[in-house]
Amino acid sequence: MKSLQASDITGTYATLLLPINADDGIDLARVKVQLDYLIHSGVDGIYAHGTAGEFYSLSEREFTELNELLALKCEASGMPFQIGACFPTPQLSLDRARRAAQLSPGAIQVILPDWYPLTLQESIAFLERVAEAIAPVPLVLYNPPHAKRVLEPEDYLVLCRQIPSIVGIKVGGGDERWYERMRPLAGRLSVFVPGHALATGYARGAAGSYSNVACLQPMGAQRWNRLMQTDLPAALAIEEQIQRFLKTYVVPFRDVKGHSNMALDKLLACVGNWAPLGTRLRWPYTGVAESEIERLRVVARESIPSLFEDVPV
Repeated sequence: MKSLQASDITGTYATLLLPINADDGIDLARVKVQLDYLIHSGVDGIYAHGTAGEFYSLSEREFTELNELLALKCEASGMPFQIGACFPTPQLSLDRARRAAQLSPGAIQVILPDWYPLTLQESIAFLERVAEAIAPVPLVLYNPPHAKRVLEPEDYLVLCRQIPSIVGIKVGGGDERWYERMRPLAGRLSVFVPGHALATGYARGAAGSYSNVACLQPMGAQRWNRLMQTDLPAALAIEEQIQRFLKTYVVPFRDVKGHSNMALDKLLACVGNWAPLGTRLRWPYTGVAESEIERLRVVARESIPSLFEDVPV
């Protein structure tokens, strides 16, 4: 796969989720079915080993097996793909990045080491070494709102000047002022924001999303992304529907019942009913009860009908 530049990283990227068996193992047969669907859905790209992909739980053998399968499927179909080399400790993240680079993904994603917050200079030192290790594969920095150090727009400018191979970021986004502060990076950095806020982000200059909406329905998420380019007001109206559905029916599983973000993303995929997945998370985390799926499946289709057009029940 050719290395991706900032201008190449746009639109809707879908995440690879882990089908977990009762013995806590990963079901590779179901991973293959999932990848086939995502490729057929026409999303702009696929990525592996973000938060929703439970990267923190993978053994090194599993990391290699999943990456080899991802690369094989995506290379055969011409689907752009990115591999997450994320890990809370820098040494293991660096090692994963080196090994992932051998599969020639379009880019490699990393998080900043997460046991204790890094200074900006320490962040630069970490990212410089990773960038050197994976060259010529470019780097995408995953800096979510729950990171120990959440970078400011001015920090990204410093990072890009110091490390030219950083081509993209996955972030929580912000208000109009935040996007204004990001403007000096326009054309230099692909900015990906949360899927449920993509239409607003697109209107302010975001390039795309590593999308939780694609967890719910990849084909529908891709159609919605295309609509932003032709009818932004209509896309913003769908964004309101998505956010209302999530706030009313999904986020309470986290904010009231204490489930993780990973649990919510897997729940969305089960509600979307597009791949054999299940809500089970790897020990010690707990997924949402599967008894919730049928009720939410009906609600989702009623709440956001455009995402499910021409999608079998």
